[in-house]
Amino acid sequence: MTTEAPAAPGVHDAQQRFDAMIAADERIEPRDWMPDGYRRTLIRQIAQHAHSEIIGMQPEGNWITRAPSLKRKAVLIAKVQDEAGHGLYLYSAAETLGVSREELLDLLHEGRQRYSSIFNYPTLTWADVGAIGWLVDGAAITNQVPLCRCSYGPYARAMVRICKEESFHQRQGFDALYVLARGAEAQRRMAQDAVDRWYWPSLMMFGPPDTESAHSEQSMAWNIKRFSNDELRQRFVDIIVPQAEALGLTLPDPDIAWNAERGHYDFGTPDWDEFKQVLKGSGPCNRQRLEHRRKAHADGAWVREAAQAHAAKQAARRAAGDREAA
Repeated sequence: MTTEAPAAPGVHDAQQRFDAMIAADERIEPRDWMPDGYRRTLIRQIAQHAHSEIIGMQPEGNWITRAPSLKRKAVLIAKVQDEAGHGLYLYSAAETLGVSREELLDLLHEGRQRYSSIFNYPTLTWADVGAIGWLVDGAAITNQVPLCRCSYGPYARAMVRICKEESFHQRQGFDALYVLARGAEAQRRMAQDAVDRWYWPSLMMFGPPDTESAHSEQSMAWNIKRFSNDELRQRFVDIIVPQAEALGLTLPDPDIAWNAERGHYDFGTPDWDEFKQVLKGSGPCNRQRLEHRRKAHADGAWVREAAQAHAAKQAARRAAGDREAA
């Protein structure tokens, strides 16, 4: 029988300091020692988040040229630009953990890292843009606001700005649906149809039930996450039920009912088999989304090369100036 060798004294002391910082709800910074499992979990979560922001530009970008007014077009362009910025913030946060952006993008393009399942659904009408803003970004805010208190400093700080911008995205989606719901009958039906199609995938955004989640318990122990998947899903439903009433639209869930004893709304169970199939790559747009991302990355190679050449030239000029000054 073999026994595992004890950790080196230095590692043991560092682990104790890390545990004490987590227990005190302090921030872990890139210079601090951290367990390999903590680092791997952060890289996985931050990368998935960054990939989701970049892939998430596609469903709405599809409607920029077909927005119904100049105002809506300008708002949508600004929103898609925000999503690109969110991805860049998050890739930068991941890089502080010792992984390069190029590595993460390779993993995404090879299908070895995931992005949110929600972005594998098509945007069939203009109302889908409103439904994404209200439901998808609303779910994102519910999930991400607690991340502003994440134990890893660079991730938490990135989330502060991201959440502020996501709140505007949610409001513009609500506004777009509000206008449609009070327009012509065809517009109201279009809005209701979009809500019918995006409601259940939005509930799935929080991840599988707690009993099937492989990462939630440890992430919560490390203060990376503050609430479980099911807790966040309940919060989201409690928020959107009265909002749906204000919109005059119906959520496609016959099980929604106020539970006075719990102080929350009861609601139905998402189709977790569908969720698993989408994660495996069998969603309506999985292949399309990744192919588009790979092509965009390849088409933009010359921009990255030009930027690197410019940076090298600037560095050479600064070095020459330093030599002359010396």
